[in-house]
Amino acid sequence: DMISIKENKFPVVLGGITLLGVIALAVAGYKGISSYAKAKEDFDIALDDASTYERQPLYPREENRDGKSKALQEYQQATSDLQAAFELFRPKELTNISPQAFTDQLVRTNEELVNAFNKSGVKLPEDFFSGFEPYRIKLADSEATGILKFQLDGIRHFMLALAESGATELKNLHRQPLPEEEGGNWQPNEKELQVARALPIEISFSARENSVRQFISTIATPDPYFTIIRTLRIANTKQAAPMASDAKFDTDQSDLDDAAAPSTDTGDDLSSLFGAELAPTGDGGTGAADDGAATSAAASSRILAQVLGDEEVEVHIRMDLMKFLPAVELP
Repeated sequence: DMISIKENKFPVVLGGITLLGVIALAVAGYKGISSYAKAKEDFDIALDDASTYERQPLYPREENRDGKSKALQEYQQATSDLQAAFELFRPKELTNISPQAFTDQLVRTNEELVNAFNKSGVKLPEDFFSGFEPYRIKLADSEATGILKFQLDGIRHFMLALAESGATELKNLHRQPLPEEEGGNWQPNEKELQVARALPIEISFSARENSVRQFISTIATPDPYFTIIRTLRIANTKQAAPMASDAKFDTDQSDLDDAAAPSTDTGDDLSSLFGAELAPTGDGGTGAADDGAATSAAASSRILAQVLGDEEVEVHIRMDLMKFLPAVELP
C-alpha cells in the first residue's frame, strides 16, 4: 500500500538498493564467468600450440640454441672457404684503358688468332674479328674497355685452344653485347646473391670427334678462365647412316693379274687366307710380311672408314665466361 510505503520509506529504499546491487552483482558475475571461459579457452589453445612446438626437434631450448650457433659458424666457415677457392678465378680490379689502346690490343689479338688458325689449316669467316666486329670501324666506350679487355683475353684463350684442337672450320663466333658498350651499367640482381657475372659467347665450328673432345676439355678446365657450358649441340654432317654398300675396295692391275693367275697354294696354308702378313721369311725377320701387313692395314682402314663413317661433326656451343665479383663480407 502507498500508506505503508510512505510510513516505511527507509526499508523500501534499502530493499530497492539491495535488489539493484544483487542484479548488478549477477550481471558482473555472468560477465566474469564469460570472460573466464573465454580466457580459459584461449589459454588451452595457446597451451596446446606450445606443447606442439615443444615436441618439435628445433624448439628454442638451450642445447638447440648452441647447436644452431655451431651450425651457423660452420656454414660461415664453409662459405669463406668457397670464396677463397674462387679467388683464383676472380680478376683483379678491372681498369678501363683508352679506347685507342683497346683497339690496338684487339687488332694484335685478332692477327695472332688469324695466324694460328691459318697455321692449323682452319677456315675462318670472311669478316672474322674475334667476335668484336663492330669495333673494326669504331672505338669502344671508354667506360667499357675494362670489361671488354677481360672478355677479349678469354676469347683469345678459347680460340687458340680451338686452333690447336685440329678443327677444320670456324663458322661463327658471336659475342653478346654488354650494357657498358651502349653507355649503360651492369648491376647484380638484387633478388638473389650473385657471385659471378656471366659473359655469353656462342661458337659454331666443324671438326672431327677427337678435336671436339679436346676443345670441350679445354673449356671445362677452369684454368685460367672459369666457364659454364649452357647448351651443346653436335650433329653429323651426313644425316643418313653409312651403308655397307658404301665400301669401295681399291684394285689395281697387279691385283687383277694376281686374281687371274692360277693358284699354287696347297693344303690349309693360312697365308692363302690372310695374305702375306702371316708368311714367315727365311731369315726369321719380317721382310715382305711387314709390307703386306702395312698394305692390308691401310686398305682395311679405308674400308672401315667408308663403312663406319669418317665424316666431321657440326658443333654449336653456348657458354658463359664467368667474371667473379668481389668477395662478400659475411656478418
